[in-house]
Amino acid sequence: MYEAFFGLTGNPFKLSPDPDFYYESPIHKRAYAYLEYGLYQGEGFIVITGEVGAGKTTIVRNLLAHLDASKVVAAHLVSTMLDADDLVRAVCAAFGLQSKGTDKGSLLSELEQFLKTIALERKRALLIVDEAQNLTARAIEELRMLSNFQVGGRGLLQSFLVGQPELRRVMQHPTMQQLRQRVIASYHLGALDRQETQRYIEHRMVHVGWKKKKPSFEAGTMDSIFAFTAGIPRRINLVCNRLLLMAFLRDATTIKPEDVNTVADELKDELGPATTHGNVDPTQSRDPGEGLEPVAAGLAPPEEGEHLTERVVRLEKTLTVVLNTLRRLVRVIEPAARQEP
Repeated sequence: MYEAFFGLTGNPFKLSPDPDFYYESPIHKRAYAYLEYGLYQGEGFIVITGEVGAGKTTIVRNLLAHLDASKVVAAHLVSTMLDADDLVRAVCAAFGLQSKGTDKGSLLSELEQFLKTIALERKRALLIVDEAQNLTARAIEELRMLSNFQVGGRGLLQSFLVGQPELRRVMQHPTMQQLRQRVIASYHLGALDRQETQRYIEHRMVHVGWKKKKPSFEAGTMDSIFAFTAGIPRRINLVCNRLLLMAFLRDATTIKPEDVNTVADELKDELGPATTHGNVDPTQSRDPGEGLEPVAAGLAPPEEGEHLTERVVRLEKTLTVVLNTLRRLVRVIEPAARQEP
């Protein structure tokens, strides 16, 4: 909506992960280096954790975009509450296997044969499990068992586990000792600091043609953004997207600290007391994008398996977004209307 007004070629602050906007901050660079190290080792587990919206999935997608397909066959699995049997079936599907059998034994046999075929082609198989904190203990144990597939003393499957901080607590459980012994490296992705927050914002805007003039950021604005977002990339995207929309609706080309305050108050109303003006708890796990799905998503037909109650909740969230948008438009239009003769 606001891109043409500011002379931008696209939306710089989309909430969905996009490797084209990948910003290599020191912490993201280090997390990426751990994944590359894992690829070099060619075996074992790499564990990457981070808060919601810290940029874990963006790093993963950036890695996938740069993999040499002639050397590595990768599968990206976004887990839900999978148990052991469901996990095996999901892994097969992630690698594109058209499984003929439905029992676990048949699935394991097909997967092992596929991995051996990959090895004979001098390729390696990589499984990336995103949102791994949702896996049950039995499913994680099944992953460990899959790492036992070998040929000539060489493991056939390497796994990267990516998830929220809860994953670390799962990994520390006494029953996970055998898996921990196969973890060759782990890293916790933290938040951006004040300077990196500004560089992150400028990086994304320059990527879509920003010339650092329209819009401009008044002194103190970046400080306010950092204070409100706690340096979490997805929160930064959420706030900056609102700021650009507000500036567009007001026909303004300068973004000020008080604009951040206004956005903060709006988000507090929409997301509840967990998101407070000027102070976001960096440990809270609620996704700041929750409830802000596009209107089309909220009005779409019921998703497969979606209960009526879930459908109603989704519609309520969508209506909340619509009403808040209308309120902002009214605040912009009313002053101009009063001045008309």
